[in-house]
Amino acid sequence: MTAAAPTPRPRGWHALSSAGGGLPLDLALYAVSAVFAAITAVTSTLLPHRAWGGTAAVGYLVAALAVTVQLLLRHRRPDSALTGLSARWAITAFAWATTTLLPLARQSAERAAGRTDRAQEEVLVVEQAGARLVEHGTPYLGHDAIAALPADERLLGYTPYQPGMALFGLPRAAAAGWWTDARVWFAVGTAVALVLAVAVLRRAGTGPAGRPAIGHAADLLRGVQAATVLPICALTLATGGDDLPVLALCLLALSLAATGRAGWSGLAVGLAGALKLFAWPVALVLIIWGATRRAGLRVAAGAIGLPVAALLPALLVDRDALVENVLRFPLGHGLVTSPAQSPFPGHLIASGLPGGRLIAAGLLVAAGAAIAGWLFRRPPRTAFAAALVCGYGLLAAIALMPSTRFGYLLYPIALLAWAAAVRDPDRADANPALSVNWQAMERGRA
Repeated sequence: MTAAAPTPRPRGWHALSSAGGGLPLDLALYAVSAVFAAITAVTSTLLPHRAWGGTAAVGYLVAALAVTVQLLLRHRRPDSALTGLSARWAITAFAWATTTLLPLARQSAERAAGRTDRAQEEVLVVEQAGARLVEHGTPYLGHDAIAALPADERLLGYTPYQPGMALFGLPRAAAAGWWTDARVWFAVGTAVALVLAVAVLRRAGTGPAGRPAIGHAADLLRGVQAATVLPICALTLATGGDDLPVLALCLLALSLAATGRAGWSGLAVGLAGALKLFAWPVALVLIIWGATRRAGLRVAAGAIGLPVAALLPALLVDRDALVENVLRFPLGHGLVTSPAQSPFPGHLIASGLPGGRLIAAGLLVAAGAAIAGWLFRRPPRTAFAAALVCGYGLLAAIALMPSTRFGYLLYPIALLAWAAAVRDPDRADANPALSVNWQAMERGRA
């Protein structure tokens, strides 16, 4: 009878994340976040951000105090259930409720009561897109219609999203109230996608020697924290929010890929792509992942089919309006330019050097070509590898784009954190024997 292989010791990110039962990193996350929220409440020039910071700082502080108690209790009773994974999940849920959902509901209610400084511009844009979809069959205004607007309103006339994003504005088109605020429905979509992603991975069961078949339970919690309570995500959802359902659907797609559900993975990332362009690189990587398992067409059917299906009605109703919003404006050829700018290399080069915009564009194209070459030579064969390519690829793109936002970093941060949650333990272990077992398994799946 062959003895079970010993469980390898954690290394790298997993070692850092799991040290002390994960509690030290939890404490650091909530404590630093509390400081960030407090500073935001005092110094931010954006009023919705200041309002978020005042509420969220308290939630983060209470969560940090709760983890402090856990650490003290763990020192005395290491086996206490109050310091285990379930308790950590409970504190994460509390933190998300108090640092994201509570300030979101508060700002939505204040906005419904007449406050005009309780939502970022993207909320208004999405709600207006929903109203136009109901009235005209397309969420987009054409060039002439935008030109007819007062100069200070033309920016809000643009809808630089895919047509599916307008669905989040439909409740506002039907009724006025705090619950029809687009952010409420962004939060609902985000929560549903994340719950499904967690459920998919938890149902994957266990592998040899009792190890998880996919990822690690503690890494899954860390991935959820990165997509929910991390300030860059909490602040974004509470004040604007359009990026969070896109991110959550991408994480769901990776979870489905990790469990071998190629067709469903394509549908999930296709839904994300029907909302925003940021999901399209993830779709491309997942199609290549699917091709390594002879499932590329199944992934592509949803990943490409759903965004195309979403574009067709807008294309048929007003092609020029679609091009004006989805292509010309993001490329800097609209009537106004995007105010998105953060001090990343691409923006600094574009604004500080002669011909800087061309140089930044060239660097962005070169980075894209390098990633394409990497994908050609080493196509991702696991969801873990796909998540890493997506995370690092989007990080490079955000750094080199001439016009970008600091908040876009939520995509690579969450994708890289989620990579650990979808990692195949047999593949991840440094043990050569386990690596051979993984290769044999891969040959069997092919």
